[in-house]
Amino acid sequence: MKVSLFITCVSDAVFPRVGEAMARLLARYGVELDFPEVQTCCGQPAFNSGYWNEARAAAVTIIRAFEDSDFVIAPSGSCTGMLHHYPKLFEHDPIHLAKAQELQQKSYEFTQFLVQVLGVTDLGAVFPHRVTYHPSCHGTRILGIKDEPMLLMQNIKAMELVPLPFAEDCCGFGGTFAVKMSDISGAMVTEKSDHVLETEAEILTGLDMGCLMNIAGNLRYRNQPVRVMHLAELLYEGVNGA
Repeated sequence: MKVSLFITCVSDAVFPRVGEAMARLLARYGVELDFPEVQTCCGQPAFNSGYWNEARAAAVTIIRAFEDSDFVIAPSGSCTGMLHHYPKLFEHDPIHLAKAQELQQKSYEFTQFLVQVLGVTDLGAVFPHRVTYHPSCHGTRILGIKDEPMLLMQNIKAMELVPLPFAEDCCGFGGTFAVKMSDISGAMVTEKSDHVLETEAEILTGLDMGCLMNIAGNLRYRNQPVRVMHLAELLYEGVNGA
């Protein structure tokens, strides 16, 4: 099967180790990732801001990039969720609508692909740390991600997984929301960080680097030594240390 990596803007530009961790973990199960270099932004900032014509242009590029792929996986529930919005963008364009629906059906967030497609829930990782998990909004609400990351984390040996209070509350990032409503966003991420600190966890993990970047920035601003990692990074580190 041809499995393609949709790296997403934030992971590509700011957190490339997330993509590297995904590729190395999947290689353990015989999955060699293809990387179409023509891929670009999924169009989510434009879509969320009401610029649907610009979002369609970005969507066409993404559709073409992954047209020949059997599966498309990304380290982001948010950006994968945006691919699931493409049929709405092309509801009056039958040709692109069919292609958008095909892309939607073969697109998975990383933990979804591991659990649902590969049937992997235990990677043999060992991670002797106290960890808490933030479930990002788009992955949870658009893609319905809930059990997959929990199954993977529950099978990590020596790790203490601590529930995050009010875990499903938004961290305040929301892409352009953090810029347009910066005061509200700042209050939300401060509250989220307070809850992270309540757990006394050494590590905060999650599935979206946009959210994790936002929380990590607030924690650093407050001189709090909580390490923030994408779950793919945590799993890879745990596998290497096993």
